[in-house]
Amino acid sequence: MKVTRKQKFLAVCLVALTFLVGLVVNNPESKAESVNSYISTKKIKPVGITKAIWGGFPKSTYNKGYGKPEGVVIHETANPNSTIYNEIAYMKAHYENAFVHSFVDAGRIINIANTNYLAWGCAYPGNGKFIQFEQVEVHSKSAFAHEIANAAWYTAYLLNEYHLKPNNASYDGRGTVWSHKAVSEFLGGSSHTDPYGYYLNNGRKYFGQAYTMAQFYQLVKSYYNGLQYKYVKYTNTNLTMDVKTTPGHDFYNHVPNSKYKNIRRTHYGKTYAGKTIQIDCTGKRDGTGTLYYRAHYNGQLIGWIYGGGLAKHVRYTTVSKSMDVKVAPGHNFYNHVTSSKYTNNKILYYGKNYAGQTIQVDNIAYRDGTKTPYYRCYYNGKRLGWIYGGALGVRVSYSFQANRKTMTVKWTPGHDFLNHVMASKYTVKRLHYGTTYRGKKVTIDNIAYRADVKVPYYRCYYDGKKIGWIYGGALI
Repeated sequence: MKVTRKQKFLAVCLVALTFLVGLVVNNPESKAESVNSYISTKKIKPVGITKAIWGGFPKSTYNKGYGKPEGVVIHETANPNSTIYNEIAYMKAHYENAFVHSFVDAGRIINIANTNYLAWGCAYPGNGKFIQFEQVEVHSKSAFAHEIANAAWYTAYLLNEYHLKPNNASYDGRGTVWSHKAVSEFLGGSSHTDPYGYYLNNGRKYFGQAYTMAQFYQLVKSYYNGLQYKYVKYTNTNLTMDVKTTPGHDFYNHVPNSKYKNIRRTHYGKTYAGKTIQIDCTGKRDGTGTLYYRAHYNGQLIGWIYGGGLAKHVRYTTVSKSMDVKVAPGHNFYNHVTSSKYTNNKILYYGKNYAGQTIQVDNIAYRDGTKTPYYRCYYNGKRLGWIYGGALGVRVSYSFQANRKTMTVKWTPGHDFLNHVMASKYTVKRLHYGTTYRGKKVTIDNIAYRADVKVPYYRCYYDGKKIGWIYGGALI
């Protein structure tokens, strides 16, 4: 059988094609695979953020002000031979030309500049709008997947931190997630196209298909959604609390942003403004210092409320007594008990203006968690307001003794000599130990009657020298 030239050519092509197909099939790194799927299948976990803020960077605010970025720009260094630490060192040395907030590689997210201030990474006008970070080039399939996971998670973290919703800006130049390429295309000021080429080439090299900003954005959204659900530590308790008069928060069937999907409002906080409620459980949500509280009112569950809408319970007791403002009160008079359910609290009078004066008290307030009570005070019939009890002293009346009498310090006095009567309006300190004068005869020139104690105090002298006030129980 005669073989034609055309048949020979086709046979050679078939052999070559078979050889090429064999190369593709036998090369595991050329098999098409999604980077995002690989990250999910391998259960790759993003690393945490390492804070290494350098104080040498300029501190300029964003267009909208301090701590108000409008999105995040993803960069790539375009340097195949550098490390993350080399890049950071270089940037610190040349920040006058450019700098970014953070660097990311396969094993680290290092934040070097305060993200509340702008960086100089994508020129005007982008610098005034965005947080910016660089990805360092990596050189293996695993490293690239880990770096992408870190970069996507960090982007999601920053969006969540600054209350920005994910929105891919690559298509229309409007959004919160930007590549440097998108900044160049839609905002100008730069001609860079990163990380487009880096993603495309590494995707093809290690996963058999180009990696794109659209795929990166999907990973960002996935991490962002995960960040919205916070772990909550629950603790059973038994508390009585007051809803603030303007709570600013509502009651929900679950702790907001927790693992439950059907979270909804059960009652408006204002419905229970000023009411006293019972708490049977607290919830501490990750990233939130203030607790959530599960509340009941008149035995009925009304839901979870953020602690900022509640205040410690205050019990009030009517009374009629006189007290003295301390000579150095350290506290002021308010229209309400401080840190109570009343949110319009303000100073009515400064305590120092009534230092040493005798005032009248008509109500005592005991705030849960605070041992010393608060007092509602009047002076010459005028209401001054509420003041912390630490600013007041017991009312003391004095009786000067023209004819001095002599008394003896007990052998075991149990009290010391003080510069003023204990718990009075004066700052009290010890002058002499009582045991120093045990068995000694002292002379008395003044007797102090404290309103809350039956036994008086005595001002004493020994050998003509004043040694101070002592509780009468130490003398005979």
